[in-house]
Amino acid sequence: MKKLITIFIMSTTIFAANAQTNADNPLLKKWEGPYGGVPAFDAYKISDFKPAIEFAIQEKLSEIDAIANNSKTPTFDNTIAALELSGKTISKIFTVYGIYRSNLSSPEFNKIDTEMSPKLSAFNDKINQNRKLFARIETLYNAKESKKLTSEQQRLIWLYYTRLVREGAKLDDATKSKVSAINQELASLFTKFSQNLLAEEHNQYVALTTEADFAGLPNEVKNAAIAEAKTRKLDVLGCVANTRSSIEPFLTFSTRRDLREKAFDIFVKRGDNGNANDNNATLVKILQLRQEKAKLLGFPTFAHWNLSNKMAKDPQKTLDLMESVWEPAVAKVKEDVEEMQKIVDAEGGKFKIEPWDYRYYAEKVRKAKYDLDQNEVKQYLQLEKLREGMFWVAGELFDLNFKQITNVPVYHPDVRVWEVSNKVTGKLVGLWYFDPYARAGKRSGAWMNSYREQQKLDGDVLTIVSNNCNFIKGADNEPILISWEDASTLFHEFGHALHGLCSNVTYPTLAGTAVARDYVEFPSQLLEHWLATPEVLNKFALHYKTNEPLPKTLVERIERAGNFGEGFATVETISSSLIDMKLHLTTETIDPHKFEKKTLDKLHMPSEIVMRHRIPQFGHIFSSDGYAAGYYSYLWADVINADAYEAFTEGKGPYDKEIAKRLYETVFSVGNTIDQEKAYENFRGRAPKSDALMRARNFPIKK
Repeated sequence: MKKLITIFIMSTTIFAANAQTNADNPLLKKWEGPYGGVPAFDAYKISDFKPAIEFAIQEKLSEIDAIANNSKTPTFDNTIAALELSGKTISKIFTVYGIYRSNLSSPEFNKIDTEMSPKLSAFNDKINQNRKLFARIETLYNAKESKKLTSEQQRLIWLYYTRLVREGAKLDDATKSKVSAINQELASLFTKFSQNLLAEEHNQYVALTTEADFAGLPNEVKNAAIAEAKTRKLDVLGCVANTRSSIEPFLTFSTRRDLREKAFDIFVKRGDNGNANDNNATLVKILQLRQEKAKLLGFPTFAHWNLSNKMAKDPQKTLDLMESVWEPAVAKVKEDVEEMQKIVDAEGGKFKIEPWDYRYYAEKVRKAKYDLDQNEVKQYLQLEKLREGMFWVAGELFDLNFKQITNVPVYHPDVRVWEVSNKVTGKLVGLWYFDPYARAGKRSGAWMNSYREQQKLDGDVLTIVSNNCNFIKGADNEPILISWEDASTLFHEFGHALHGLCSNVTYPTLAGTAVARDYVEFPSQLLEHWLATPEVLNKFALHYKTNEPLPKTLVERIERAGNFGEGFATVETISSSLIDMKLHLTTETIDPHKFEKKTLDKLHMPSEIVMRHRIPQFGHIFSSDGYAAGYYSYLWADVINADAYEAFTEGKGPYDKEIAKRLYETVFSVGNTIDQEKAYENFRGRAPKSDALMRARNFPIKK
C-alpha cells in the first residue's frame, strides 16, 4: 500500500505550482471535520467549480498515466487497486457538482454546467480509451494467477475489463475518436434537455385567483398553493406549480374540472410547447447519436448496447415481461373506468372520463367501494413521524440506529443530517442527509445520492448518503401531511439509502448501489412493503392533532384497498417503459409525436391515461444514459421484489430476524461483489418467479 501511495505522490508533483494557485479553492481541499471528513457546503461558491474541475481532471489524468505507464508487470495492486485509489479530488468535486445540479440550479450554475458537460465527457473517454491502461487490465483479466485472488478482487477485474470493452477500448483510434465526439455532444444535449425541463417546471403554473378556485382542496394542499404564490411573489391567491408533487394532489381533489384540465395540460406538455425550452429536436438528436454510437461499438441498436451489462441482457426479454403484464393491467383499468363513469353519469355529467378526471373520480370510487378517503388517511401520515418509522424499520431489520447531528455544514437550511450506527455494536456506519422539500432550482421527483462510497481499501471509510424529495411545505409550525403514495415513495428512496448504508465491501467501485440498473430498484421497492405493516402504522401513523394511531378499522380498509389503482399505476409506468425500449430499438429518425401516438395506438393505450413520462419530458432517459432503454428496470426489479417479500410472508412475517439477516448478508451488504442473479439465489434459494408480482397486484395468473 505504501508503494501505491508513493506512485500518487510522484504523479501529482507536477501540479504543485498549480495546486498553490488553487490553494484557496475550497472544492480542492480535503474534506475535514468528523466522520472522516464531510463536504464543506458552507464554503463553496459556484465560481469555484470551473477552476476546481479543470485542475482535478488533470490530476486524475496524471494518476491514470502513472498507472498505465508503470514499467512493472501488471498486478492487482499496481493496476486495479491503484485505480480504486485514484481521482479522490475529482470524485469529491463531482459529488458537490451533482448536488448543485439537482438541488441548487441557477442561471449562473447552468452556464458552467453547459460549458463543462462535454469536457467531463471527454475526460471520461480519455480514461476509457487509454490503450496502455486497458492492456494492463486485459492482462490481469486473462492471467491464470488472477484465479488465486479473492472473489471480490476477481469481480473487480471483470468489471473494469467488461466496462472498458463496452465503452470501446478495443476499437481502433479513428473509431474511438468518433465515439468520444458523440459522447461529448450527447453530454451537451443531456444538459440542455434537463435545463429545458427544469425551466418548464419552474416557469409555468396554474393561477388560483378566487376562493372558488380552491374548491375541493384539502387544507394542506390549499395552504401549499397559497405559500407557492407568495414565494413566487404573484398577485394571486394561490398557484399550482408545474411539478408532480403539486399537480397530482390538485388533480385528485379539485372539483374544478376546468382547472384540472389546465393543470393537466401544462404538466403533460412540459418540454413540448414549441418554445425556447422545447425538447423535441434535442431528444431526436440524442436518439440519432445513441444509435450511431451503438453501431460503432458493434451493437445493432442502443438498446442492445445498454442492456449488455444488465440482468436482462436481451431487449426481447424486457418486452416479453412488460407485455405479459400489460394486458391484465389494461383490463383492470377498463373495470375501474366503468365504475368511475357510473359516478359521472349519476352526477349528471355529460362527459366521458378524460385523463384530467382520472385521479379525481378514482378517489370517488375508492371512497364508495372501500369507504376509504385519502384525506382521512392523510391526517395520520405526518412526514416526520414516518421518517421516525423508517428509522425504526431499519433498526428492526438491520440493527441501524439514527441520531440527528448539527455539527456538519449543509447546502440549504432545509437539509438535516443523521449519524448512523449499529445499535448492537455501536460502530459508526455513515451519515444520512435528508432534503425533503420542493423549492426553486430543485429538480422534481425523489432520489437517493451517495456522497461517498463505503470502502476498506483506504482505511475504514464511512459512507455518506442522502434522500431528496419534493414535499410541499404548508403553513409555518404545522406538520407536513403526505399522501399514501408519497409515503411509499419516502420508504422507496430510503430503501436505496439503506442499500448504501449497509454496504460492507473492500473496494469503492463495488460498494452499495453500484449494481445493475435493473437490480438496483429491487432493495428500494422491497422496503415499501414495511410502510403498511401494523407495527409501523400503530407506532408512527399518528393523527396530527390527537396523536392517536390509525384506527384498526381504517387499517383494515387500507388493506382491502391495497390493490386499488394498480391497473392505473401499471399502465402509466409500463407505457413509458415500452415507449423507452421501442425508441431505443428503432434505427430510423423518429417524429416524437407520431412515434408516441403510433406506439400507444398499437398497444391500445386506454384513452383515460397518459404515460407517466411523455417523450419530451422523459428525464430518466434523456438527461443521461442512466435509464435509457432501462425504464423497464422498475418492473423487472418489482418481480424480484414481490418474490423476495414472499420469503417474509412464508416465514414469520415482515420482521423475521433470520430472513432479515439473510437479506442483509446476500443483498444489502454485498454491493456488486457478486453477480446479481447469484446474489438473489443466495437469498431466496432459487431464481425469482414472476407469479409473485401478479399476486401482489391482484392480476390474473396465466396457466
